[in-house]
Amino acid sequence: MLFGKRKAKVKRILIVEDEPLVAFDNETMIADAGYTVVATVDRVQDALAVIERELASGADEEGARGIDLIMTDITLTGDRSGLDLAREAGKRGIPVLFATGNPPEGGEGLALGHLLKPYSEGKLKAALKAVDRHLSGEKGKMPAGLVLY
Repeated sequence: MLFGKRKAKVKRILIVEDEPLVAFDNETMIADAGYTVVATVDRVQDALAVIERELASGADEEGARGIDLIMTDITLTGDRSGLDLAREAGKRGIPVLFATGNPPEGGEGLALGHLLKPYSEGKLKAALKAVDRHLSGEKGKMPAGLVLY
């Protein structure tokens, strides 16, 4: 594709965050960046229900379906964590990006990486672009606060 624009790998994002204000900010920033927010939930159980619904449903009006990326905190509402969600998402082939102030030990085998909280809208957009490049097999400069495993 000479001089063409690469097709984005990440278009549809599931947000899993237990802090209501952070969840709202993430939803707004991600939508403003041109991504589709599939859902915003605060529990692993609810996230798994969204995943199952998206994987079982047909395409929407624009031909889109599924989840291209899950952005999750580590600490969530309920007794399961973002680590549990990453394990379940991995079984379904859905990449995960942890958004956390405390990166987990052992997260390397479960997720693409982590984005350190707090982050600005610019850092979030840059991180999502870097994740998209990474999923496409491209190398590039990592924005501050993003670590890809």
